[in-house]
Amino acid sequence: MTEADVGALIRDYGLLIIAPLALLEGPVVSVVSGYLAKAGLVPLHWVFGVLVVADLAGDLLMYWIGRRGRAGLALPWLARFGVTRRRLATALRAFRRNGGRLLVLGKLTHSAGFAVLLAAGMARMPVMRFLVLNTLATLPKTAVCLAIGWWFGAVTDRVGNGLIGGALLVLFCIFVLAMFHVTSRSERDK
Repeated sequence: MTEADVGALIRDYGLLIIAPLALLEGPVVSVVSGYLAKAGLVPLHWVFGVLVVADLAGDLLMYWIGRRGRAGLALPWLARFGVTRRRLATALRAFRRNGGRLLVLGKLTHSAGFAVLLAAGMARMPVMRFLVLNTLATLPKTAVCLAIGWWFGAVTDRVGNGLIGGALLVLFCIFVLAMFHVTSRSERDK
């Protein structure tokens, strides 16, 4: 295959290729899609719509796994990480109190997204509230990732690694803040 053949395939079938990939890894696919849009291989407005719908579909799947697989699927896996029923109940109560903020923050950081999406389902967050909050977080996140790909498309492999590094840094900061909050709260309760 020549470069022209690959370009023709992407031009003809790009959105059909992008959609399932975005279900699996939205931000990296969004960055690459931004570069493809700049190169004129996929229309920007269509790729934005496909990325948003695919991202929301993947998130809704994670939500339903959390909601439906609460005891059957989730607990045996969570037990491997030291999560007992008591700890899970405490975490779910916290999610019920601050679920909206946690959902948006987890969605924007990407690294905590998987766990937060499952927790939203396990906490029985109403589906419409989940969809509205998730959409409000997905739209700017997808737009920023597309913009990164549009402007810095020649270095998409570096941007993908940068996103992973940035997400890990944000996750670490969230962890440190959560630990600070827990320790300060336990000190107050004494």
